[in-house]
Amino acid sequence: MRRQQRKILRRKWTPILQSRDLKGYLFLAPSLLGTGGFVLIPFLDVLRRSFLQAVGNGFVGLENYKMVLSNTAFRLAATNTVRFMAICLPMLMLLSLFLAVLVREVTGINRWVKTGFLLPMAIPAASVVVFFQLIFDEKGWLGRIIEIFGGAGRDWLASDSAFWVLAACYIWKNLGYDMILWLAGLGAIPEEQYEAAKVQGAGGWACFRYITLPQLKETIFVTGLLSFVNAFRVFREAYLLAGDYPHESIYMLQHLFNNWFVNLDIQKMTAAAVMLVILAGGILSIVLGALTRT
Repeated sequence: MRRQQRKILRRKWTPILQSRDLKGYLFLAPSLLGTGGFVLIPFLDVLRRSFLQAVGNGFVGLENYKMVLSNTAFRLAATNTVRFMAICLPMLMLLSLFLAVLVREVTGINRWVKTGFLLPMAIPAASVVVFFQLIFDEKGWLGRIIEIFGGAGRDWLASDSAFWVLAACYIWKNLGYDMILWLAGLGAIPEEQYEAAKVQGAGGWACFRYITLPQLKETIFVTGLLSFVNAFRVFREAYLLAGDYPHESIYMLQHLFNNWFVNLDIQKMTAAAVMLVILAGGILSIVLGALTRT
């Protein structure tokens, strides 16, 4: 009887254990467990704390959210972050796409030259900051050049120009990385489609509009997502360039969270973090839905 039961169990479970779906889940299990233990569960605790007092754990409802929304520093940081995203992300993606198309059209470019475009991403943030400080500091190279032509140098990082300095730093650092992503997407498009279109009399712009762009939807989403994530990492450069309290034009949400963390404003931090996750998730869902419909 026991042998028969074992045979029945083996017949029942062997196909399941050998199925590709189960193997895939087993392969993903360590990552899923790590993500759940170190990301999802802590975030659920943050969500719970956003409705409680920092001391005493008393339920306060939406008071923490109201307090954050009425905070002047939060409004300034949120406005600057949205402005930075709205300006830098399109600029980065368009410039990197233009550069990728240009590099793809030029024949004879060595692969090591393409790899060289990734060097800014590999350079440590501290080294990048030192380089930009040498240029845009009050006594930097740019100020010296202006003085040679009779002008007056100034501290670019202590004025409204600090926003554009940070934008240039972000674009310069991520331009080559995005270009490689675009090149990967462009390389997946068959050359026969372009040749057939050119035989029919299509020009370069028509080929780009009707062949290249429709087949870059997945690449657009991936490149945009990674650029969006890297935009939040620009806090390292902004912090090293100007410290905890930089010029108001580059006072980002990361500065605000850092200052709240130092002051142990747990209520504000949790409420703001939940709103940020909901907003970022909503934007990504809308973009993904728009790309899947087209």
